[in-house]
Formats: sequence, structure tokens, C-alpha cells
Amino acid sequence: MRSALTMLGIIIGVGAVIAMLAVGTGASRKIAEQTASMGSNLLIVLPGSQTSGGIRTGFGGQPTLTLNDAEAIEKECPAVQDVAPILNGTAQIVYGNLNWSTRVSGTTLGIIRVRDWPIATGRSLTDEDVRSATKVALLGQTVVDNLFGGIDPVDQIVRIKKIPFRVIGVMEKKGQSVMGDDQDDAVFVPVTTAQKKLFGTTFPGMVRQIMVKARSAEDLDSAERQVTSLLKQRHRIGPKKDDDFSVRNLTQMMQAAEEQTQIMTILLGAIASVSLLVGGIGIMNIMLVSVTERTREIGIRMAIGAKTWDIRLQFIMEAVILSLIGGVIGLTAGITGSSVISMMAGWPTEVSLMSALLAFVFSGVVGIFFGFYPAYKASLLNPIDALRYE
Repeated sequence: MRSALTMLGIIIGVGAVIAMLAVGTGASRKIAEQTASMGSNLLIVLPGSQTSGGIRTGFGGQPTLTLNDAEAIEKECPAVQDVAPILNGTAQIVYGNLNWSTRVSGTTLGIIRVRDWPIATGRSLTDEDVRSATKVALLGQTVVDNLFGGIDPVDQIVRIKKIPFRVIGVMEKKGQSVMGDDQDDAVFVPVTTAQKKLFGTTFPGMVRQIMVKARSAEDLDSAERQVTSLLKQRHRIGPKKDDDFSVRNLTQMMQAAEEQTQIMTILLGAIASVSLLVGGIGIMNIMLVSVTERTREIGIRMAIGAKTWDIRLQFIMEAVILSLIGGVIGLTAGITGSSVISMMAGWPTEVSLMSALLAFVFSGVVGIFFGFYPAYKASLLNPIDALRYE
């Protein structure tokens, strides 16, 4: 019973550390997957703000970006791999007697490569679709599920703002974004079709944003500088004038979200580690009681030749063995607990080998650290006094 009570603190501590780190690691992996689903090495160019009557609007208040800007970025910026201009809005899409309100984006073939978003069935948009302002549409999986059920949507006719569009393809499932938006609740049409037939434009060729994909992560900063310099030149912005556009590095924003999750994982692990500390104090207390109860045993051993380090090693080994056994049981409890958390809360968990090894080694260190003082106290007993102890 005493050994079981001694191990209980270590079991709870190791189990809590494993479970908390599993929750944090699972959250980090989920964010990494959502980040990857957005695409890699991304920049987004937004229109600038404007001032009217002393009131400044946010970005996008002044339409300043055009299709020609997007084409110039793709042709004249060596660090840029792909570009996708976007003119988006919300519209009702109708098929038969079913309808669904969704996000409709006018874009080009570049959206497939910029977002790393392949086609599941059918075909993609083409340059000819954009030049001819063809009434064709690519559907996200959420739109397909809500309008078509088990019917193949390819070559079916849907109505967007009462205008008939032919479905040419279905995008692969993407899931949620880092911000929690359903990326599959989307429809893509040629950008020229969106300009002329769906949303209209303030001036010819206007788009609401331009998504830019750098050639690599190392080229991301270069691509940002090149895009900024090119747009300043095209928009005739002088050195002392404010830019009428904004270039944002989405990859850096996503990395910041990942770093925040990693910090939370460390904090959760640190909080759970307090349980290990409490367990270690419990081991020390129990071992001190054990030394008192076994004083005559210690006296007999020392009387027949046991050295000081023999006594110390005996009690240190007892503390370490208790800690390691508690660590193994705690490891099992932590893995089981993380699975239960995942099933009941729907939260992704992942037990890493490093966290399991760390918790197990730490439990052994706790045994050595907190077992040393009782062992040291036992080794200092006088053999004659120990033999007389009642």
C-alpha cells in the first residue's frame, strides 16, 4: 500500500504531462494541416484605403487593382511562380428546386496552382474561358453536397444570380482554414465572367485582390519586394506618397499561429509537470518514513560491514524503481487519457515519442532527486544507535 501511494503522484504527473502534450501536439498538427490547405509561400495583394471627409476606410475601400496588374506581376517578377486575381462576392446558387448561398470567386487557372487545390472530377478553368467570359463554374465539395447529393454535378446547369452556368468540375475537399472558414463552400468562375455578368466593376478590369505564390519559401521576401516595387511603378506612386495597395505575407501569419500553439503546448506541459514535482515530494516523504521504520535493518547492515554508499544506494534504488514503475503506469494512463479526450471532445491528440521519453526520463530523475535526502539521512545513522532503536 505504501509503495502504491508513493507511485500515485508519479502516475498522475506523468499521465497529465503526456495527455497535455498530446493535446498541444495534436492542435499544432491540425493548424499545420490547415495552413498547408491554404497553399504555401503565399502573398495577398489588397487594394488601398481612401480618405473621405476625414474618414479613412480600411483596405479595399479604394479599388486600385486590375487584371493587368496581375499579369504584370506574373511576367515581370522573377521570384513569383503563379498569380491568381480574384473578384469575389456572395451569391445564391440554384439547382433544380434546391438553392445555397455561397462565396463566388471570379479568378483564373492560376488559382489551382496558387492554392495547391487540385480538381477531383471534371476540368479546370482555361485561358480561353477567361478571354471569352464563358459561363462555366467549378464547385467546392460543400456546394456539391448541398445541391446535388449523390448526383454527378459535372455538365449540369446551375443558376448564379439567375444566370445559367455549366459545371465543368469539382474541387477536391480542403476542409477548414486556420480561421475556421469552410474552404469547400465556394464556387469559382472566370474572372471576366464575374466582372461582366455577376458583380460588375467600378472601372474596367478591376479585381478585389491578387493572390501571389512565390517560387519557394526563400524567395518569399524577394517576391514581396518585387511586387511592391512593380505596383508602385505601375500606379505612379512617388517616394513620399502612401501606397494605394497592401501586400501581406500569409505564410508569416500562419507561422505565427503555429508558434502560438507551440507556446501553449509548452505551457500545458509545464503546468502538468507540477504534478511530477508533487509526486516527487510524496516519494521523499514516504522514503523518510521508510528510513525511520527500518532503522534496525540499517543498523544490522552497517554492523556487518555495509558502507555509507551501500545504504545510500539501497534507498536511492528503491526511490528510482518506484518512480520508473509509476512512470510506466503513468505513460499508459496518459496515452489512454489522450485517446479518451480525442473521442469525447473531438479534439485531435497526438502522443509523440519525444514527449513520452521525456516524461519517463523525468520520472526517473525525480526518483533520484527526491530519494537522495532520505538515503543520505539513512547513511548517517550510527550503527549502535540504530540497533537500539525501537
